[in-house]
Amino acid sequence: MRFAREILDAIFKQAAAEYPSECCGIVTGTNEHQRLHALTNIQDKLYADDPETHPRTSRNAYAVDRNELERVLADAAGKGESVLAFYHSHIDCGAYFSPLDKEVQTVFGEPEYPRAVQVVVAVKEKQIYEIKGYLWDGKKQDFIQVEVR
Repeated sequence: MRFAREILDAIFKQAAAEYPSECCGIVTGTNEHQRLHALTNIQDKLYADDPETHPRTSRNAYAVDRNELERVLADAAGKGESVLAFYHSHIDCGAYFSPLDKEVQTVFGEPEYPRAVQVVVAVKEKQIYEIKGYLWDGKKQDFIQVEVR
């Protein structure tokens, strides 16, 4: 997947700014015109409200506010845009697609947006050191790594 330079720069800036919390967001548009939508990671609120049900903090998980997400998706649909990518950061570890990431991005074993690239950005000490993309492979029923640039 090829992202506009300003989109990657904005993702990197958000990931560094939100460190040591994971950041998250969506890229909508077309290959020629892309828009970044930074989303709020509400994982710490979930943890504070019910640590038994939500044992992870924003340092090693993310959750988006469903209302915020729905507003972004409705705005994109109203403009005729596709969901190109979902992104989030990993803190002080690699840009791998974890079993938890797969669980978050699938419903009944399939992603809601199978053509959207899942971008993971690795951040260490507020520095970006790795970015990887993952795309759903329907035959393998799993996400496979794809080039992100």
